[in-house]
Amino acid sequence: MSVVRINITLPQDLVDQLEKIAGPKKKSHFIAKTLQEKITRIKADEIQRLLEEGYKARREEGRKIAEEFEVVDLEGWDEY
Repeated sequence: MSVVRINITLPQDLVDQLEKIAGPKKKSHFIAKTLQEKITRIKADEIQRLLEEGYKARREEGRKIAEEFEVVDLEGWDEY
């Protein structure tokens, strides 16, 4: 994987916390790992949102199909 140097600006208190957690020589690794985790979470949330939208859009269609096959689904079951 290639590495690119970037210049970012952060609030001092955030930099202080970063120094304490990651240490003085491991900030880049910590930031890269944290960004990757956040990006992965954002993508997963987006996929979840799209799936929910799809299920909601197809809800009526699924209900109609279930009603259509209800007789066959219950075939062979004892009546209670």
